Amino acid sequence: MTAPTTATDVNQPSLEHAPQTGRRMSLPVLMLVIAGALALTSIVRLITGANGITNVSQMSTALQLAVPIGLAGLGGLWAERAGVINIGLEGMMILGTWFGAWAGFQWGPWTGVLVGIIGGCLGGLLHAIVTVTFNVNHIVSGVAINILALGATRYLAPLAFVGHQGGSAKQSPAVDSLGHFTVPGLSDALSDLNDKGWFFVSDIAGLLGGLVTDVSWLTLIAVALIPATWYILWRTAFGLRLRSCGENPIAAESLGVNVYKYKYLAVIISGSLAGLGGVFLSIVANPFYLEGQTSGRGYIGLAAMIFGNWMPGGLAIGAGLFGYTDSLNLRGGSANVHALLLLGAL
Repeated sequence: MTAPTTATDVNQPSLEHAPQTGRRMSLPVLMLVIAGALALTSIVRLITGANGITNVSQMSTALQLAVPIGLAGLGGLWAERAGVINIGLEGMMILGTWFGAWAGFQWGPWTGVLVGIIGGCLGGLLHAIVTVTFNVNHIVSGVAINILALGATRYLAPLAFVGHQGGSAKQSPAVDSLGHFTVPGLSDALSDLNDKGWFFVSDIAGLLGGLVTDVSWLTLIAVALIPATWYILWRTAFGLRLRSCGENPIAAESLGVNVYKYKYLAVIISGSLAGLGGVFLSIVANPFYLEGQTSGRGYIGLAAMIFGNWMPGGLAIGAGLFGYTDSLNLRGGSANVHALLLLGAL
């Protein structure tokens, strides 16, 4: 016998029913939009002379900055499609950074990836217990998890890292690299084409070159999770049941769906994805844990999810935009920022 659903439909924020599927752009229209954006960027590059806004290293940096945002957004998407708002993504990312680095410097980076995911799962499980079982307001629970995660890692870091080489109360010892790969031949060809500075063609070469140059294996996994999420949620019976729990839990239970089970699974998966985003920060982006490492990326991931209309593809575009604008500030300084302002004005 399935559990009653009274805890899923009372005293919850109105945002619980936010995931709506409006009109979707077809693939040809989406490709035209992307091509138009690239053409506009190319025009700005020619006007300002800021060639760095579309070079290979710029795009590679943008991809690295977009990955943790995208993973946090994917986590939020899983939870919200099941009807649970996960404001606690930031805290789950913090748990992922700490657990990933703690296990990574002792037993290797891939063990760190696994343990970091488990750390995020623990945060997701706590959020599920509080919101699904005890019917606590989702926003309150998420904010509490963010505060608890920050406090817990601050307490644990001195105990785990002090006394080890390179470790301190706010930083872990260095973690070995997961490894990077570059597609031989193709990477050099795209880089050469990008250096020519041709209108549009060189910009496309820079974009593609960033996707095949010095890419972490964890980046590949993160990118693969986007179509995997779409397939699972929209092309499988499991995904249909999970989404029905968010859209109409009473109707779902009347058809024999265990609403509690699916909400628990969705929120735990949400935590694992956020934890993986934290692992990326403490093992790939930087080879160590550092207090404050997430820098609000969990919240930015939520923004990317909303920007993408609660769909994996739109979320990926949103994360890419956030990562790209952040990379312009990190690489090239004021010249790139001025080019970005002109692009926004156009």
